[in-house]
Amino acid sequence: MTQALDHLLREHPVGLLFVVLAVGYLIGKTRIRGFELGSVTGVLFAGLVFGHLGYEIPANAKTFGFVLFIFSVGFQAGPSFFEVVRRDGARYFVLAMVVAATGFALTAWLAGLLEFPAGISAGLLAGAMTTTPTLAAAQDTLQSGTVALPDGMTAADAVRNVGSAYAITYLFGLVGLIVIIRTLPGVLGIDLAAEAEKEGGEEIPPAPGERISVRAFRVEVDELVGIPHRELKNRVPDSAALLGMQRGGERVEIDDDTTLQIGDEILLVAKLDRFVETPRTVGTEIAHSALLEAEPESVQIVVTRRDAVGLSLGELGVTQNYGCFLTGLSRLQVDLGSEPTLALQRGDVLSVTGPPANVEKLGERLGHLERPMIETDLLTLAVGIAAGIALGTLSVSIGGLSIGLGTAGGLLTTGLVIGWLRSVHPTFGRIPGAARWLFMELGLQMFMAAVGVSAGSGIVETLLDVGPSLALCGIVVTALPVAAGWIVGRWMGLNPAVLLGAITGAMTSGAALSVVNSAARSSVPALGYTGAYAFANVILTIAGTLIVRL
Repeated sequence: MTQALDHLLREHPVGLLFVVLAVGYLIGKTRIRGFELGSVTGVLFAGLVFGHLGYEIPANAKTFGFVLFIFSVGFQAGPSFFEVVRRDGARYFVLAMVVAATGFALTAWLAGLLEFPAGISAGLLAGAMTTTPTLAAAQDTLQSGTVALPDGMTAADAVRNVGSAYAITYLFGLVGLIVIIRTLPGVLGIDLAAEAEKEGGEEIPPAPGERISVRAFRVEVDELVGIPHRELKNRVPDSAALLGMQRGGERVEIDDDTTLQIGDEILLVAKLDRFVETPRTVGTEIAHSALLEAEPESVQIVVTRRDAVGLSLGELGVTQNYGCFLTGLSRLQVDLGSEPTLALQRGDVLSVTGPPANVEKLGERLGHLERPMIETDLLTLAVGIAAGIALGTLSVSIGGLSIGLGTAGGLLTTGLVIGWLRSVHPTFGRIPGAARWLFMELGLQMFMAAVGVSAGSGIVETLLDVGPSLALCGIVVTALPVAAGWIVGRWMGLNPAVLLGAITGAMTSGAALSVVNSAARSSVPALGYTGAYAFANVILTIAGTLIVRL
């Protein structure tokens, strides 16, 4: 049985790829004292094991995954990247640059001091900074053949060194960063929850309360009778919305002057925990009502209108002014919560539930309304990727040195531009959220599986050769950029809760962000994360190209 399985995996490397992915996801979902390793770590470890056993994954799988991942990173960041540059780019750009430059300088110095073999420095930087774009860019640059390597070393050897060093330093980069972020506020005597409140943050409600429900009730409370709808909305701002109403079996159009009468049937949408008190404050719930037959519409609205950018959720008044219910707001696929003081940026995605007419009105106010669809604009996707690869081949010669974006830089650039253009003209380039997540996640994991399998064949040799010193260097390259970012961020006046979120964004660590959000009991740190993350992906991709040329 074992021999048959071994033969199957060696004869069908595509099947091996998906076995590595499956095993990696199982490892990633394993919880150790409440901590989950995550899919990237799991797939990397699974790849290392299979690679050490002598298995191989087709090089084309790695390239395909790399292309999908890097382009998707740019496409996702495009709207926010240019908006952050325009609005508050200086502070976040400086912070991301300081964190990246500190890590880059330390890596270059340590690699030269300890005379690490070619490729090790790139893996050290990528692993310690927990940044996959750096890894991808470094390996792509080495494979391009434009980097001078020591005699006797091939590009494949250097690429393998990058992967091995990345694997050795990544775990502390992931876990160590979380430990640092978790302990830093206590060491400095900072109350993150209090700091988040200063930024207008509201405490994140417990998970069960985030579930959304639509229910019908009969009005039986005298205190509600005769009160105009505009006043009722102000009593429960953004916690519930009146979606429908009927009186005596006839539908009633709802406007600001509409008043309730005893016996009216009303349709409400709210978070599930809001309905606990509704029978006491409104009346009896109706299990079978004609109102429930006309379900409200749930859509996503992308902020694209210039006059909507900078508008706070409180000023917008999704519930009070539009009779809809805001179920979530995300930026760069990071949930930002729904604090009234949260200002909208181009590319923000609001998840909204409400009557179709109200939803349309809100969509016109903010930009582009996206109803659930399965179609992806594959033409734009294909043209964007092809153009990115072509752009990456261009270079200029300066002092005899050929300088260009490389494939990673080219794909990132076209992704950024197309993502931004779609936010301005949302008539093209449609990639639904689920499809975008699939492209990015599948591309990343295919790339990581190939990296792991390739590095696995040389991981033992790397450990024996430079393992202990490399691990210590990884600790330094993880910790000192955090310290540098903290000092510079406080000097620039960033709120501590926002700053810690920004530092995790500068190191592209979503896992560390969740720790900051939990400690702050708020989504305020996510604002800093998205600001720095938009720059970090670009800066760290360039860093991966540069570090292998030193």
